[in-house]
Amino acid sequence: MKKHKLISFDELLKELQGQKTIEEDPNHISLEKLFSESFMSKHSSFKSFGEFLDKGNFQAKTHEDVNNISGELFDRHVVRETDFSNWESMLATATMEYAGK
Repeated sequence: MKKHKLISFDELLKELQGQKTIEEDPNHISLEKLFSESFMSKHSSFKSFGEFLDKGNFQAKTHEDVNNISGELFDRHVVRETDFSNWESMLATATMEYAGK
C-alpha cells in the first residue's frame, strides 16, 4: 500500500495556482480557442484560424508551428487577409481579447 505525502493547504494552493497560470498562458492556449470564430469573423473574412492558414498555404497546428513560419511571409498574409498590420498585433489582440473573457 502506497503512502500519500500530506501537503499543507498553502502548498496545495500554490500548486493549484501554478496549474491555473499554465492554463491561462497564451502559449498553452490552442490556436482555435485563441483565434475563435468570433475573433476571426470580426477581423477577417474567415470563420476559423484554419481557413486563414489554408488561404495562405500555411500548415500550423500549434504556436510553435506558427513561430516557425517565415515572419515576412506571414506578416504579408496577415496584412492582406485581416485588419491587422502584422502578426504580432494580431496575436496581441487575440491574447488580450481571450484574457478579457
